[in-house]
Amino acid sequence: MLAVIHRGADSAKRRRESGVGEVANQRHASEPSAAILPGAPVTTAEGQVVDVAHRPFIAADVGGTHARIGLVIGGAIGRTPVEVLHYHRYSCGEWPNLVVMLQDFVAQLATTPHAAAAQHIDRCALACAGYVLDDTIVNENLPWPVPIAPIRQGLGIDQLAVINDFEAVAYAAQFIDAAASRAIIDAAQPPVEGPTLVMGPGTGLGAAVLLPGQPRAHVLPTEAGLVALAPGNEREIEILRVLQRDRPYVAYEDVLSGPGLLRLYRALCELRGSAPDLQTPAQITDAAQAASDAAALESLHVFCGLLGSFVGDLVLLYRASAVYLAGGILPQIQLYLQTSTFAERYFNKGVMRPYLQQVSVRLIEHGQLGVIGAAGWFLDTKHLEQAT
Repeated sequence: MLAVIHRGADSAKRRRESGVGEVANQRHASEPSAAILPGAPVTTAEGQVVDVAHRPFIAADVGGTHARIGLVIGGAIGRTPVEVLHYHRYSCGEWPNLVVMLQDFVAQLATTPHAAAAQHIDRCALACAGYVLDDTIVNENLPWPVPIAPIRQGLGIDQLAVINDFEAVAYAAQFIDAAASRAIIDAAQPPVEGPTLVMGPGTGLGAAVLLPGQPRAHVLPTEAGLVALAPGNEREIEILRVLQRDRPYVAYEDVLSGPGLLRLYRALCELRGSAPDLQTPAQITDAAQAASDAAALESLHVFCGLLGSFVGDLVLLYRASAVYLAGGILPQIQLYLQTSTFAERYFNKGVMRPYLQQVSVRLIEHGQLGVIGAAGWFLDTKHLEQAT
C-alpha cells in the first residue's frame, strides 16, 4: 500500500469541496473555506507565519507515458517565475490512477526539508494531456481516466487549476536558455519577435503557441495533432491508403507519435511484404539507427519527413518566429533527425522558403518544463485576477 498523508481533524475542517470543471485557461477551484481565506496567513506549528501568496504548492505535468510532479514556490529569483523545491518523475502505467500518484508525492515530502510546507498545501496546478469535459479530463492516450473531484478530495486542496500539457510547456518556453537546447535548423537571421511554436511527438502529438505580450505572454492551445494527414509523396500516399482501411480519418498524430511510429512500421512491412517483427516504438528507433531492419529504417525516414513538413505548415499557419521541438521521442533520435529529410521537407513550401530559412528549430528536453509552465501560468493567472 502507498503511504498517504492524513492532514488531521483541524486540516480537514479547513477543506471544503465544490466548483465546476473547465479547460485550459479555465480553472477548477472550490469556494474558499471559512477557516482559510485567500491571502490569509497560515501559522506553522513552530509559530512561523506563511503568506498564502508565497506558500509552496504542487505543479504536475501528466502525459500518456510519464507524470512529472513538483513542489514549487513562486517569486523565484532568476530566469524562471518559480522555484522547484522537490521533483519526481513517475511512469503512469505503474500507478492505478493519478490521485494515488499525487498522494505518494505528498507523502514523500514528509522526509524532505519541506515537510512543514507539505502540511499546508492547498493548491495544485495540473498540466495534463487532453481536455476537460464536465468533471473529467478526456484523453485516450492516458492509461486511466482523470476525474477532477477525486483529485481535490484526495489531496484535500482548495484549488485545482488545469491546463493542457503542451500549453504548459509552451508557457515555459519563454524561460528556456538557448544554450540548453540543440539546433536542428539554425537561422542565421531570425525574423522580428513573434509567436513561438512548441510541439512534439510522444504518446500523442502536442502543439501550442506562445504569443509575446506585455506585461505577460499568453499561450494559444491547439489540437494541431488532429489535423488530417497530408502525404507529400507517392510512398506516403500508399501508407495513407493502408491506414485508412481501419479508420475513417487519419490525423498527423496517427503517425507522428509513439503509437504512430508503430503504425508506420506495420504499414510499411505490409507494403514491403515483410513480417513486422518489432513490437515497440523503442525497438523501431533502435533498429533504424543501427540500420539492422530495413522496414524500421524506412519508418523513421518517413516519420522525420512528415514531421518536417508538418512543422513547416504550422510555422506558416501561426507565422512563428521560432520553433521548439519537445516530446519523448525526438531526443532519442536527435542525430538521425539532423541528417534526415526533416529540413528538406520543412523548407519545401514554395515561395515561403525564404521565410522559413529565418526560423530556427531547436530540440529541448521536456524535463521539468511542464511543471514550471503549469506553475508559472497558474501564478500569472492569479496575478491577473488580483489586478482586475
